[in-house]
Amino acid sequence: MLNTSNRGDCMVTRISGFYKNSPEERLEIIAKQLNLSTEEKNTLLGNAGLSVNVADHMVENAIGSFPIPLGIAVNFKVNEKDAFVPMATEEPSVIAAASNAAKQSAKGFFTSYTGSIMRGQIQLTNVIDPYGALARIYENKEEILHRCNAQDPTLVSLGGGAKDLDVHVIDGVAEKMVVTHLLVDTKDAMGANAVNTMAEAVAPFIEKITGGKAILRILSNLADQRIVRARGVFENPFSGDKNVQEKFIRAAELAEADPYRAATHNKGIMNGITAVALATGNDTRAVEAGAHAYAAITGRYRPLSHWEIGEDDSMIGSIELPMPVGLVGGVTASHPVAKVAIKILDVESVEELAGIIASVGLAQNFAALKALAGEGIQEGHMKLHARNIAMQLGAKNDEMDKVVELAMKQGKISYDKIKEILLSLQKNNSNH
Repeated sequence: MLNTSNRGDCMVTRISGFYKNSPEERLEIIAKQLNLSTEEKNTLLGNAGLSVNVADHMVENAIGSFPIPLGIAVNFKVNEKDAFVPMATEEPSVIAAASNAAKQSAKGFFTSYTGSIMRGQIQLTNVIDPYGALARIYENKEEILHRCNAQDPTLVSLGGGAKDLDVHVIDGVAEKMVVTHLLVDTKDAMGANAVNTMAEAVAPFIEKITGGKAILRILSNLADQRIVRARGVFENPFSGDKNVQEKFIRAAELAEADPYRAATHNKGIMNGITAVALATGNDTRAVEAGAHAYAAITGRYRPLSHWEIGEDDSMIGSIELPMPVGLVGGVTASHPVAKVAIKILDVESVEELAGIIASVGLAQNFAALKALAGEGIQEGHMKLHARNIAMQLGAKNDEMDKVVELAMKQGKISYDKIKEILLSLQKNNSNH
């Protein structure tokens, strides 16, 4: 277990007007509550981040790094513990939406976790008696698990390791294949390397007892025994407006019935989940792949969240999905920004990390549905789009807000319109 706790019991994440501060002021607020060092602050400010030398050890043919904005979602309380949530994303409004949604969940979010079981698959072909081979694999289960666990004594000493088998006969195009699933408890690691090493090591033994030929020996990213669930209650978020509440529920129901809507519904959820996974150095592709596969596990692609109307016009949301993330090993241990992000999160176990990530996904979904049911999703996006264009055109900080205000008032956001507004503003300023 990784212990990153650096705070007292008085940490407060519900900070009014946090967004109004400068980046340096926001960082100082976080730093004081979490005892960040000067070096850690410099890392977050980009003064001492990912060097090309570190990058060269992480990927092939490295020539530099590609920075992504790192923001902090505030107002989160998960299992009665306040949390500042680092989010790495280039998409405008994501962090603000998560923060606003978290603020509307007065009691915060509550989570559960099934454990850190990952699956490793060993595919066998050329098996004369597939069902007989399946039986022989189960007959040799203890030996198979022993050989797996011999590959990682450290993981076993921590209470993890290979725990069970799950064997399948799969109808292929040309023949029946036998696929052995190794069920491995990876504890606080994501576990890909450990699982793959075990699958590689035990494959020859499984070939011997079945007479088959091992092809694939690799983990599955559908981590269906590593499920996290989160629940949040949003108290009267529509101020008694039954019409907007009805629209919210109907929008959620469309995702349940229509895969075209479900894809966008889940993409919004993943806006939050992927941003936290990336900030903490986790494998965003593994998380995304597992989430979308799980959404389709019933044979029809469905939403990862569910919404119900509770007492006093509250909205009760819940979310369920695989969460193959880790706190040890991989980029989480080598990327300087990821290490500071994990310290900011102040999590002590992968269960805690998974719960926070799922809560952010649920908050993101609430914010999107509420916007769609009310004023629409586009207004907030267009404000930030206008700001981005103004920045591209070289607008100064003291010009930015005025340009956005005028553009929104005129109701047209385009490169040419923003350029026209900025030039007019600069001309007026030069005449005074």
